[in-house]
This record gives sequence, structure tokens and C-alpha cells, in this order.
Amino acid sequence: MKQLADSIKIIFFAGLTAVLIFGCASSRSSEVYSRDQAQKAQAVVAGIVESVKQITIEGTKTPVGTVAGGVAGGVLGSTIGGGSGRAVATVVGALAGAAAGTVAEEGLTKKAGLEIVVKQDNGQTIVVVQEADVMFAPGDRVRIISAPDGTTRVSK
Repeated sequence: MKQLADSIKIIFFAGLTAVLIFGCASSRSSEVYSRDQAQKAQAVVAGIVESVKQITIEGTKTPVGTVAGGVAGGVLGSTIGGGSGRAVATVVGALAGAAAGTVAEEGLTKKAGLEIVVKQDNGQTIVVVQEADVMFAPGDRVRIISAPDGTTRVSK
């Protein structure tokens, strides 16, 4: 019965870890707007795509993955051994879980992206990096949308 309870704890903490990691991931998509950007005027400039390069947008590095992994590792470690051996296993499990949680959060939240070079109609050339959810090719006519908060996106 104790083994079943421990298994349920591990599954619970693993699920909680996943929810916390994915819940904190923000989007760098050209098609996703934050709540603060809604109903606010944004400047639009037209241009032509000069080049597109595939890149990787690094994942988030917050304490959430570390803490969640540490808790899950500690719970898992506490199921091993007894007495002082259990205490050592709990500490080792928490440390290993924290390290794994940090790596998992960054790996699970990294995204494929595009580096888009656009020559604007005003003659200025800019580069915008965003998620690779909309494909662009050299010669595409696009809009550069700039929000007051500094967010800039390329849109077809």
C-alpha cells in the first residue's frame, strides 16, 4: 500500500512539474499577442523580405523547473532505503531532480525560430526574430508591426 501511495505522489509531482514548466512558457509567435497588447495602437510599416534564416530560440530558465524537479526528486528519493540512508537518498534525489528540472524546462520550452531581414519601404533594413510558425521567403511582401512595448513582429 505504501508503494502505491509513493507512486501516486511521484505521478502527481511529475504532472505538476509539467504544468508549471509549460504554463510559464511564453510565445514568440507572430500570431500570438499578450493580454497587454490587446486594444492598443501599433505602428505598421510595409517592406520586402530580403533573407530568412532558421534559428533556435532558447528555452526559459526560471526557478520553476528547478524547484519542481527538486521536489519531485526529493519525493522519489524519499522512497529509497530507511533511516539515515533515506535522508541521504532524499537529498541526492532533490539535487538530481533540481538539475534535471532545470535542463528539462529549458529543453521543453525552446522553439524553432526565424531570423527575418526586411527592407522597409522607407529604405531602412531591420532584422526580426520570431517563432517559425509562419513561413517567409525572400521577396515576400510583409508588414512590420511594432507595439509600444517594443515588441516587433513580421506578418504577411
